[in-house]
Amino acid sequence: MRWKPISWLNQAVNWPQSWSRTRFTSGGLAFTLGTLVVGFAALNTGNNLLYLLFGAMLGFIAVSALLSGHSIQKLQIERSFPRGVTVGHEFCMTYKVTNRKRYLSSMALEISEAGLPGRAFVANVQPNEFAFARSLNNFVKRGIYPLGTTTLSSSFPFGMFQKVRDVVIPGEIIVWPRTNRVVRDSALGDGQLSSSDGPTQGALGIRGEYRNLRGYRPGDDPNDIHWRSSARLGEPVIREYERDGGETRWICLDTTSEAGDASELALEVTASLASQALGAQQPFALVAGSSLLQPGEGAGHLERALEILARIDFGPAEPAPQPPVRRERCLLVSVHPRSGFGNTFTVGPDGPPNPPGYAA
Repeated sequence: MRWKPISWLNQAVNWPQSWSRTRFTSGGLAFTLGTLVVGFAALNTGNNLLYLLFGAMLGFIAVSALLSGHSIQKLQIERSFPRGVTVGHEFCMTYKVTNRKRYLSSMALEISEAGLPGRAFVANVQPNEFAFARSLNNFVKRGIYPLGTTTLSSSFPFGMFQKVRDVVIPGEIIVWPRTNRVVRDSALGDGQLSSSDGPTQGALGIRGEYRNLRGYRPGDDPNDIHWRSSARLGEPVIREYERDGGETRWICLDTTSEAGDASELALEVTASLASQALGAQQPFALVAGSSLLQPGEGAGHLERALEILARIDFGPAEPAPQPPVRRERCLLVSVHPRSGFGNTFTVGPDGPPNPPGYAA
């Protein structure tokens, strides 16, 4: 999880977007039209009672507009969300709303994001206090979704007018592909690198000979933290070990096909093969387009692979997979059949009706 606060500099740069604007609710529009009718009748009849009623209705409108405008002023918004979101899974967007006003509370606040259907609601934020609000959202396609405009609105106190203000908070959501496609286990040695294939780099993992220290990455095993070095540097440091490179499963994704359902299916099969390797406690490496993920293992390594896959583009202009090891010892996932690889998972229109490497 990470927080994305809006800074005073961002507030200054995006000052025009911070202006509040007013929207009529259906009830507020009907009440305003009724006020105009009463005022017109008072002018035509000269009836003092109608004048009093007209003045009271105008005061009602003014108080409603004033209080709803104050509710969305001097608020600081911070958002947090998971590091990665899986396609089709709900995720929680959390907002921290801080009221910077000295005396007045902010009530009936609604928070929404451009491009996201979910909305968060805050009933009350006391002066110089903060409150949390959450909204549930989900995505149906993998990819990188930029976040920019957070909209804050309130119709307090009477629901006649809705005051709206936009706050710019940059960020992005990484939507990972599915990893639960059913794929067959590769035969012994298929898609794996044997020790006879020449020089290889050992996979980094939780077992094997000690290699060096490196900075902590999300998903690393806390048991591997080197506490003495972490205390000296003031940040967590991880022990890194080297395993036999012959155990590594090399997974290659062919990105030269046209973008479409078949290509997305191939990408999900690739993600599922990586997840399968994690479940088998087997180190794996990933080659997708021009991206290369060196051998590794663990939940953090899988997250890095999923982030690469979330950013992948398909098209004839994309480079063919070029693994740094012999192709005969690599798994290839492709829409179109290719030769030269030790094991091929063909999905899509050029594959057989029931692809050998994939089941829905």
